[in-house]
Amino acid sequence: MVGGRHGQVPRTQWNSQQLDADRMLAIEMFRKERLEEPTEEFSERFAQAQAVMEDLLEATVDLTDVSPHALSILTGRASHDAFRYIAGPPISIDDLKTLVDTNSISRKTLVGNPGLLQRLIETVFAGLDRGRFPWIIERREPDPAERSAAILASATLLATQGVATNRRTQGKKAQENRVREQLISLGFTQTRVPGGVARTIREAPAAGEFCRETTLTSRKADLIVGLWDGRIMPIECKVSNSSINSVKRLNNDAAVKAEIWSKDLGTSNVVPVAVLSGVYWLQKLEEAQERGLSLYWAHRLSDLTDWIERTRS
Repeated sequence: MVGGRHGQVPRTQWNSQQLDADRMLAIEMFRKERLEEPTEEFSERFAQAQAVMEDLLEATVDLTDVSPHALSILTGRASHDAFRYIAGPPISIDDLKTLVDTNSISRKTLVGNPGLLQRLIETVFAGLDRGRFPWIIERREPDPAERSAAILASATLLATQGVATNRRTQGKKAQENRVREQLISLGFTQTRVPGGVARTIREAPAAGEFCRETTLTSRKADLIVGLWDGRIMPIECKVSNSSINSVKRLNNDAAVKAEIWSKDLGTSNVVPVAVLSGVYWLQKLEEAQERGLSLYWAHRLSDLTDWIERTRS
């Protein structure tokens, strides 16, 4: 346990053996969930992605005449995703904005800035996957087999990423809902912070209240809880599908936020928490704890609720 001011319930801190045991249990539960997962979602996403890629190649004469259709391609959600995926590796929306030096690629922005539209096209084509689209580099028409293979490979990439994104989103939502239900069962009341930003302790939820998706000082938290002893508990719900992915979500995101909140509000006033499920490195779990982040597991939320109950006294 890590202490706070006199009379405060000390923060939870697990030793290496405890962390490793829960880490392995979380991995086993992750494996079981994946093995039992139905395959229908991938099949449906693949069929949709295949149709979008076929339409993209048809409209642009196999990607040889993109400019006349650029606006409609880049402002259509499905076609936009498909176009970004002709690069190898595919370019994320955030990376694309950074590469073309813009904060927005909305239809309004692109209509008013033809130069930006052209930069977007050139940037994606600069990263074109030559293995999938060899005819573009060789300045010729594709043969039917090449075209079919390019559509198949691109649709597989799109469908795979879509399933992975949906897994994280749904897993995160499920975690948040479970935490919310537990808080309500403890007698907490859900509230809202005016403007969605709590810059100080006073602007955060009061004791016995909590809110969802609210910015605390400068960083957004999935939930913010007003503990019974006057402290506040920002909670991040994290679902990781690999050890490498866990570094991004836990150490480069949640732990960074914990340090910022502790610095802005004082370590005795805030208890940053991460609720975890999936796959994590033991070393990175230990590192996150050392940086001021309290860790709890989605497979045993009673640890979190028991700790919160102790703050009543």
